Amino acid sequence: MNPVRRFVRRPGRLAAESAALLIAAVVAFPLYWMVLSAFKPAGEIESTEPRPWTLAPTLDSFRRVFGQQEFGRYFLNSVVVAVAVVIASALIAFLAATAVTRFRFRLRTTLLIMFLVAQMVPVEALTIPLFFVMRDFGQLNTLWSLILPHIAFSLPFAIWMLRGFVKAVPEALEEAAYIDGASRARFLWQILFPLVLPGLVATSVFSFISTWNDFLFAKSFIISDISQSTLPMALLVFYKPDEPDWGGVMAASTVMTIPVLVFFVLVQRRLVSGLGGAVKD
Repeated sequence: MNPVRRFVRRPGRLAAESAALLIAAVVAFPLYWMVLSAFKPAGEIESTEPRPWTLAPTLDSFRRVFGQQEFGRYFLNSVVVAVAVVIASALIAFLAATAVTRFRFRLRTTLLIMFLVAQMVPVEALTIPLFFVMRDFGQLNTLWSLILPHIAFSLPFAIWMLRGFVKAVPEALEEAAYIDGASRARFLWQILFPLVLPGLVATSVFSFISTWNDFLFAKSFIISDISQSTLPMALLVFYKPDEPDWGGVMAASTVMTIPVLVFFVLVQRRLVSGLGGAVKD
C-alpha cells in the first residue's frame, strides 16, 4: 500500500475506533454502575456524593437477595418459561418459515404481511385483551400465561428471519436428497435443520432475552399466586416506595444478568454467523 495513502486514511480509522470505544463505554456504564452498586455498602449507595468506585466492597446485598425465601423459586420459574419459549418458538418458526418459503399456497403473501403487522403492534396495547383471554381459559396465575404470549410475540420476527436462511438453501439440494431416497421429514430435520441452525440461534437469543427480562406479563397475569412469579418480580421485594433497598435491587439485577451473559457466550459463534446470514439475505 502507498505510504502516503495509508497516512491519509489513518486519521479516519482512528476517529472511527475512538467513536466505537466511546459508544461502548456509554453503553457499558449502566451495567458497570449496577454491579458496583451491588457491592457498595448501604452508606455509599445512599450518599449524596456518589463515586464510581468503592473502597469497602461487601456482599450484604447479595446475602439479602439469596436470603429471600422465594428467590430460588422465582429463578426456576424464569428458567422454565425462557427455555420453553426458546424451544417452542424455534421449532414452530422453523416449520413455518419452511412452509412459507418452499410451498406455494393461497394467501401466502397475506400471511407474510400479517407477520409484519403483528410486529408493529406494541405489547402494551395487547396486554389487557390477553389478560381476558387468559382469564377465560383459566390460565391466570400459571406459567402458561407467560409462555404462550411470549411464543406468540417471538414468532413473527423469528419466521421472517428464518425465511432468508431457508431460501438460501438451494432447491437442487432438496431434489438430490429426494433422488437418493430421503423422505421429506428426513430432509427437513437431517439436512435443512442443521443448515439454518445459525438463524435459529440468532432468533433464540432475542426470544430468550425478551422472555427473561419480561416484567409486564409477569405483573399482569400472575396476580395472587406468588409461587408462579418470575425473577423480575423479585425486584419488587426490595423496592418499597418509602424505603427502597437499592443495594438489593442492584444485586438482584446483577444475578438476573448472569444467565443472559452465559447464554450469549455459549451461542456467540453461531449468533455472529446467523446475524451475518440475515444481513446477507
